[in-house]
Amino acid sequence: MSVTEKSAEATAIRPFTVEIPEAEIEALRARVVATRWPSKELVQDGSQGVQLATLQELARYWAADYDWRACEARLNALPQFTTEIDGVEIHFIHVKSAHENALPLIITHGWPGSVIEMLEVVGPLTDPTAHGGGAEDAFDLVLPSLPGYGLSGEPTEVGWDPGRVAQAWAELMRRLGYTRYVAQGGDQGAGVTDAMGRQAPDGLLGVHFNFLDAAPRELLMAALNLRLAFSGEDRAQFSKFTAILMRGYIAEMGEHPQTIGYPLVDSPLGLAAWMLDHDADSYEKISRAFAGGQPSGGLTRNHILDNITLYWLTDTATSSARMYWESGRSATAAFKKAPPHVSLPVAYTVFPGEIFQAPRHWVKSAYHNLIYFNEAARGGHFAAWEEPQLFSEELRAAFRTLR
Repeated sequence: MSVTEKSAEATAIRPFTVEIPEAEIEALRARVVATRWPSKELVQDGSQGVQLATLQELARYWAADYDWRACEARLNALPQFTTEIDGVEIHFIHVKSAHENALPLIITHGWPGSVIEMLEVVGPLTDPTAHGGGAEDAFDLVLPSLPGYGLSGEPTEVGWDPGRVAQAWAELMRRLGYTRYVAQGGDQGAGVTDAMGRQAPDGLLGVHFNFLDAAPRELLMAALNLRLAFSGEDRAQFSKFTAILMRGYIAEMGEHPQTIGYPLVDSPLGLAAWMLDHDADSYEKISRAFAGGQPSGGLTRNHILDNITLYWLTDTATSSARMYWESGRSATAAFKKAPPHVSLPVAYTVFPGEIFQAPRHWVKSAYHNLIYFNEAARGGHFAAWEEPQLFSEELRAAFRTLR
């Protein structure tokens, strides 16, 4: 094979199908059934963590009623592909709209999410006329799996921070032939999308966030007790913001992802509990779906287990946790030497159940070219998953002036 042929092979885009051997699914069920349970929490609420009754009902449903093949079929019903970028095999879903002049859009998921949390927005975004919108609202949709997450390959070297992922996404859009596109992200995906905005690759028109990853400098200074002069409303949101920094999963995965990785890849219920204990709003909604049978929008038992099962079957609990370690290093570097400002147009949506509800002036301080800001009526941290229609309507409105 010539050098040219090797180069073409490395950059090729290949169709992909999810095919998990039945033996792996049966082995998962056996591990769930064989779970060694701790004693019950000593309180009547979630203040000590994920409650025993919630996790035992999740385990019962996982072992007896849950069907991974249904999730596999949902994934395989969509056009999936892989391509190697910077030495890592990247998995992505690519759905082109049937409408003319559709605007290309790349959405990046976060942790403990995956492309699964985005599946319900595919229809509203690519086929808006069937979901309350007009043909002029259509998007061509690209949904990549972060390196080390789900169906993407695992990095074999350090350095895959949000900035490097952002460069990979720009290369992915270039390979797909897109010369103008927009980007969206929440959670870890907000960090990647923020980096894309700062790098401003050719063709990127603007970005949208549903989580404020780029905290304004005054907020960081206040977190370090260097300055604290907030209004009452700001103090309430600042308390929520600082509480994030104290969350156990952020501390452990940010410092020692390898350590927490051992129990996460060894125990399905340990993995499930770790993923459920993300934020209070999401946990309350998810626990209600299992313990009370009342899901909040798309946060159903099956959808939650689809996501957890994907992490387990792909053995990506440890590799995905390393993103927090990488992000911590890049954040420290950015605090010492500030990266360039985002000059591209920025849109932002606040969802009421988000970990903190960033006031408009915080967002404006972080992103000076703020062209759209809205407070949604429903939804939380996993907005696309919980409220796919509302999330899609926000993206239509946010990017309308950039078409």
